[in-house]
Amino acid sequence: MPSEDAAAGRTALPEEAGASLSGRPLRRVARVVLLDPDDRVLLLHGHEPGDVTDDWWFTPGGGLEGAETREQAALRELREETGITEVELGPVLWRRVCSFPFAGRRWDQDEWYYLARTAQTETVAEGLTELERRSVAGARWWTCRELTEAHETVYPTRLAELLRRLLDEGPPDRPEILGTEIV
Repeated sequence: MPSEDAAAGRTALPEEAGASLSGRPLRRVARVVLLDPDDRVLLLHGHEPGDVTDDWWFTPGGGLEGAETREQAALRELREETGITEVELGPVLWRRVCSFPFAGRRWDQDEWYYLARTAQTETVAEGLTELERRSVAGARWWTCRELTEAHETVYPTRLAELLRRLLDEGPPDRPEILGTEIV
């Protein structure tokens, strides 16, 4: 659980306090909240490998490789998962720690969500890993209203609310720390 850091006036994430969710180090992840000219957000449709009925929608992104910065990872993952390269990467909107089961193991992650804009709306997933090829079923652009009315599982779970606030108020002055999400 996040702890209050009164001196800094913000909520500290577990990894900042030297903690992890399960005793394993947190995987460093960069995600992209990609908006098109109509303010639709791009989400990928994923499922548990071998079980297409256990599915969800999520933002493009993934783990850092080598000495990559989070910004570099965000752009690389976006290119690999969607083929979109004409991107204006903006600020970090949100940060969250999450833990979830996937492909037979538990993943503990420290995720940073970057705002990005593009006019390039056609997607082609040409750089997927073998695991991604078995678990990503496609991509779709969603309006905020569609997200609000959706009955599908979407991660982060508050994405519709967060997107509405982003569209109404613009990006926050500093990243908002979202509550830890354990699935």
